[in-house]
Amino acid sequence: MAPLIALLVGMTLARLAGLAGVSALDGWHPALRVGLAAMFTLTAVAHFAGERRADLIAMVPPRLPRPGVLVTLTGVLELVGAVGLLVPATARVAAAGLALLMLAMFPANVSAAHRRLTLAGRPVTPLGQRTALQLVFVAAAAAILFGP
Repeated sequence: MAPLIALLVGMTLARLAGLAGVSALDGWHPALRVGLAAMFTLTAVAHFAGERRADLIAMVPPRLPRPGVLVTLTGVLELVGAVGLLVPATARVAAAGLALLMLAMFPANVSAAHRRLTLAGRPVTPLGQRTALQLVFVAAAAAILFGP
């Protein structure tokens, strides 16, 4: 749920800044880019240290090799994508890449739900709810990719 909150709060604050006169944030499209960048920054941080990293490594489907490397790589890609969203010239490419990354990582969420794993000491998000969230996140990236 924290990624959704980061997306909504980041987007709302950016939109308010646009309404307050920050011309670079004037409109829903730039605000959405900021919100999605905030979300990916938040999720990327978990890939690098602490209990959440260990939990993310455990979420990688067992058939995939080197889960620690995969978690690190996806964290780096999320950070690069977040930065790319903030640069108008690269935002569409970043959104496309992040949408593909989310689709590629979704099997880890399915695997984690089926194996009843935990994330930060709590059960992972149930699969139906996780699927709905994933659709919202992919739709946000698609809105950036195909928006104005």
